[in-house]
Amino acid sequence: MLSIALPKGSLQEQTLLLFTEADLSVKRSAREYSVTIADDRISAVKILRPQEIPKYVEEGYFDLGISGLDCITEADADVVEVADMPYAKTGTGVMKMVIAVPEDSSVQVAVDIKPGSRVTTEFPNITKKYFENLGIPVKVFYSYGATEAKVPEIMDVVVDLTETGSTLRRNHLRIIDVILESTTRLIANKASWEDPAKRKAIDEIRTLLVGVIDARGRVLLSMNVAKDKLDAVVGVLPAMKRPTVAPLYNSDYFEITTVVDKDTVNVIIPKLKEMGAEDILEQNISKIVR
Repeated sequence: MLSIALPKGSLQEQTLLLFTEADLSVKRSAREYSVTIADDRISAVKILRPQEIPKYVEEGYFDLGISGLDCITEADADVVEVADMPYAKTGTGVMKMVIAVPEDSSVQVAVDIKPGSRVTTEFPNITKKYFENLGIPVKVFYSYGATEAKVPEIMDVVVDLTETGSTLRRNHLRIIDVILESTTRLIANKASWEDPAKRKAIDEIRTLLVGVIDARGRVLLSMNVAKDKLDAVVGVLPAMKRPTVAPLYNSDYFEITTVVDKDTVNVIIPKLKEMGAEDILEQNISKIVR
């Protein structure tokens, strides 16, 4: 029913992992760019450059696609943004499109950039609009890669996408402004979104994918607590809403279940034990469906 375009390159590995964890395992074929997903809702899958995907989805070559907000904005694609899915090759998945200059440059902010400066970027449309809004005429050159390596010998300014800024710093470049923040998006063709059968399938796929992302970095904690210590234990528990508290059969004990951030567990568990929690169990979560 649905045709899907998945991103090649830096997002590919994490995208395939996401689909696997969502029980939508991607099977590779002899052809590098053609893969399959054994699910009745998905009829065709292609792996393509993320820069191409937004326009292909807009034109109806695919019902669904995954690409970055940077690529969607650059292509000025008229698509439905079904879900924000903040994941990337590493980290939280929030990428920044930045302006950078040589570290010894006198330029401190974007408005200091001189008219006629040479700007290298993989995002010429966004870059041109940005400088037009500043009222600074610059020469924008499309970069086919290694963008940061062209400054200062060939170019004066870089507009590039970065997660940590480490590559720019290694090349003696200094960030002076952020044009936009980009995350990975699930996008749909407008006609497909208006089709009731396809809309239902899209919503179901979205639920599975977002459920996996919501579960990442979280764990399920369950424990037994005596009645007289219940309030003290609940008082130190964070929760998505409120912890689930259920009485144990034929006992004055209760079972408490809640979801917590994984990076806080090492602090929370000792506190729970100190407050009287017993039989504390930590479990990984595969999906959280809200």
